[in-house]
Amino acid sequence: MRKRSLISAAAALAAVGGATLAYASLVERNMFTLRRFDVPVLDPDAEPLRILHVSDLHMMPEQRRKQEWVAGLIGTDPDLVVVTGDNLSSPDAVPGVLRALEPLLDVPGAFVFGSNDYRGPVWKNPLEYLLPEREYVQGVDLPTEDLRAAFLDAGWADLNNARTIIKAGGRSIELAGVDDPHVDRDDYPAVAGPISPGVDLHLGVTHTPASRVLDPMAADGFELLLAGHTHGGQVCVPGYGALTTNCDLPSRMAKGLHRWPGSDSWLHVSAGLGTHPTAPIRFACRPEASMLTLIPR
Repeated sequence: MRKRSLISAAAALAAVGGATLAYASLVERNMFTLRRFDVPVLDPDAEPLRILHVSDLHMMPEQRRKQEWVAGLIGTDPDLVVVTGDNLSSPDAVPGVLRALEPLLDVPGAFVFGSNDYRGPVWKNPLEYLLPEREYVQGVDLPTEDLRAAFLDAGWADLNNARTIIKAGGRSIELAGVDDPHVDRDDYPAVAGPISPGVDLHLGVTHTPASRVLDPMAADGFELLLAGHTHGGQVCVPGYGALTTNCDLPSRMAKGLHRWPGSDSWLHVSAGLGTHPTAPIRFACRPEASMLTLIPR
């Protein structure tokens, strides 16, 4: 009798596990969500400014549902679009990325790249993400320069180890960004320095929210820091949250809006819209873009 009970319990657990995997791979990873945050960084009496933050598309050519959903974000009427990298998951994905972002390319924008804008993903054991240290392996070269050229042709600012001032929403905005710290392409010292006076807003931008980049950005006075990379943990435990951020960011900050410790700066981390193609699941962590409405302090 006891053996039969154990067999029944094992079968029940297997059924629950199978149902959970099916939900995570077939349902939740396609439940695209727009998050909204108010960020108090503007001067008193300033009009709100709307920033659409898009990250981690990890686009495959056939992902038309994702492409159509992202294209529909033009309806949020952003003043500025910021894309924080990992747009590609295939050498053939640039047309899909541009199909998704095409309506938004008419809006002032800026971008940095992530590791998966340079080299394609390779199969890996998802449990490796829980290890404090692991070898990072990447696959085939991706058409990085084709994507960069399309963004530049649209007038978007390339912030990969670069700093500039643009106009958006009737305001002057200073932006400083780095290439992806996750693969040691960042060079913040090349663009570091106190924020420029007489500018309405100052943004720091990176793909990976690495403290070695965020600390000096905050120290230089950038009021809002934008990042992606973490996928919000991708697979989370309800009531607990992310198990890992794949960087030195604390798991409690894996997604959403937070004060950067020891500073007056805000950090927004996007959980992103895609997944690694060999681990196409999300659980308790829906794919997202974010509308950040900047308001007076």
